[in-house]
Amino acid sequence: MNKNSLASLLILFTYTFYSCSEKPLYFENAYVIENINVIDPLEGLSEEMTLVIKKNKISHLFKSKKIKLSSENTIYNGTDQFLIPGLWDAHVHFAFETILAEAMSNLFLSYGVTSVRDTGGPIDFVLPYKTHSLKHPKTTPKIMIAGPLVDGKYNVYDGSSVSYPLLSIQNASITVLEEQVQGLIDKKVDFLKAYEMLSPEQFKRLAQMAQENDLKLTGHVPLSLDVITASNLGLNSMEHLRNIELSMSKDFDVLLTDRTLALKNSNNLSGSKLRTSLHQSQRMRAVASIDHERREEVLNTLAKNQTWQIPTMVLYQTFANKKYLNEEFQNHFKVLPENVRSKWMKKINVTSSDLDPEILKYTDWSQKMVQQMHEKKIPFMAGTDTPIGYLVPGLSLHDELIQLKRSGFSNLQTLKAATFNPALYFGMEDTLGRIKPGYEADLVLLEKNPLESIENSRTIKAVIKSGKFMNRSYLDSLQVN
Repeated sequence: MNKNSLASLLILFTYTFYSCSEKPLYFENAYVIENINVIDPLEGLSEEMTLVIKKNKISHLFKSKKIKLSSENTIYNGTDQFLIPGLWDAHVHFAFETILAEAMSNLFLSYGVTSVRDTGGPIDFVLPYKTHSLKHPKTTPKIMIAGPLVDGKYNVYDGSSVSYPLLSIQNASITVLEEQVQGLIDKKVDFLKAYEMLSPEQFKRLAQMAQENDLKLTGHVPLSLDVITASNLGLNSMEHLRNIELSMSKDFDVLLTDRTLALKNSNNLSGSKLRTSLHQSQRMRAVASIDHERREEVLNTLAKNQTWQIPTMVLYQTFANKKYLNEEFQNHFKVLPENVRSKWMKKINVTSSDLDPEILKYTDWSQKMVQQMHEKKIPFMAGTDTPIGYLVPGLSLHDELIQLKRSGFSNLQTLKAATFNPALYFGMEDTLGRIKPGYEADLVLLEKNPLESIENSRTIKAVIKSGKFMNRSYLDSLQVN
């Protein structure tokens, strides 16, 4: 008997046992949410349920009409409200804006994000945030870290400018890569992230080390490779769809040959300038020359390998349409620390309002590509890249949900991408991301039904983190600076 069947049998037994008893039920050292509409990402909506939370777990789940509760219980009335699992942002960077990092955890919680996946930052900077989250699980999001981007000889995020802060480690050889990656593994990173300037040999060795240590390998497809090779070698997930179009072009072979020559870097460009030059010369050429058969081969490979996608469409949409120039967008900055708000506004105020038609075209292509991937049953997680692109931590995740919905996801599939799927990715699907007895009590209480409109994910009345109930007033206090 599998775990789900056993769980269903236990729930049925619990229903039967307690419904046969007329004695009011009292749950010691626990609290109860009654008459709540529960939305499980796999099973959908169950109306008028009673949920019991004890310590950090969901201990019981009943049909409300089948039980009687003792008045001695601590009871929250959930009538006409909706309960979903805690949300994930599967692509964040604590280290991108170091002056914002201390405020990010509170902001995540205030918007219902109870778990995050940090996809790149110096290990000595991001590790303390993970350690803090482990010590304070009731007041801090769960934080899964990759440590720095594992890049090649000419690393991109080398700390040389504001646009390219130090997020990566440079690896001039396979030997150096092995030493540095082993150091990350020794410090207990949760996954590894490959970056764009890795050589084929470096990427292959990185993928081997990830597999040997039972770690997921995410990242951008290195410019020295094609996406099919990267996926087959062990790239478990891809961020931003980065460089996928290069592998779908009818000119695929020519583009790869040209990149291989350019990556020798005879002009001794910085990693960031070298990458930018390749993107500028090849990206739109590839989009304009997509070959149907080649695209199908790529998508079928990703589907076969179940290579996860984190498209961060809200980032693309914000950049392409320069939404940050709008006053309504800027109004959300009020939840940020003053020094961050001031820094962002100074940069925005000197930004041209002209839109780049090529960026708009690429953004539109990306949205359609997400829909095609979804139709192929390639798995997705919701992520944003906050705080890059002036994206407010926590709030931007709800905008990403809207983008997934617009790409053909049902409302339930969209919620699944931000709840159960990241738990599944990390092998925590039996303890996190669902609303079932025995699961961790990371939950969000909504005033409106997100299955009717995904925008209702914003109607947060309360957040429960490892069993700790945080009402709206408490959540608002997390945004006060």
